[in-house]
Amino acid sequence: MVLTFTGSLSVAEAGREDVRTMLIGALGCNLAWGIIDGILYLMGCLAEKGRGLQAFRAAHKATDPKEAQGLVADALPPVIASVMKPEELETMTRRLRDLPLPPAGARLESDDWRGGLGVFLLVFLCTFPVVIPFIFMRNAVPALRVSNAIAIVMLFLTGYAFARLTGHRPWLLGISMVILGMVLVAMTMALGG
Repeated sequence: MVLTFTGSLSVAEAGREDVRTMLIGALGCNLAWGIIDGILYLMGCLAEKGRGLQAFRAAHKATDPKEAQGLVADALPPVIASVMKPEELETMTRRLRDLPLPPAGARLESDDWRGGLGVFLLVFLCTFPVVIPFIFMRNAVPALRVSNAIAIVMLFLTGYAFARLTGHRPWLLGISMVILGMVLVAMTMALGG
């Protein structure tokens, strides 16, 4: 998002006021998207909890033991469900039936709110490394080049970290993330963003 603002700057003609306007736009955009992404994270948490409650209620009310076991298995991650034996699923189903029924609706907990705040901060604060050159450098041309280099490094590191998290090749995904980022920025700018 920030790259669309920094890339829209006409570096040959940009004065300090143009840079200031771009900085305000970039920070405002990331502030707005940070709020939106934080809210979407909270909505995702609520949906996940709601699905869990629905599965719990359905398993709790099921009269057929096989149906109840199927509901419990469906609520588990597929890898775990695939290694569960029917008697283990039956034990889990019996334990679920022994529990009191949960509240009617899902609720957000403090960890969810902290996660939403974390998402907001991550989206908003990732603006700063890319705009810092414009704050400290007087000339817009070298500031843009340094800003772009920082953005490329950040994209690579994001792809690298994501690859390590998901079990893919870090260097390949890091480079792919840089290419994807460049393509998306070019498309955004071409469409007037």
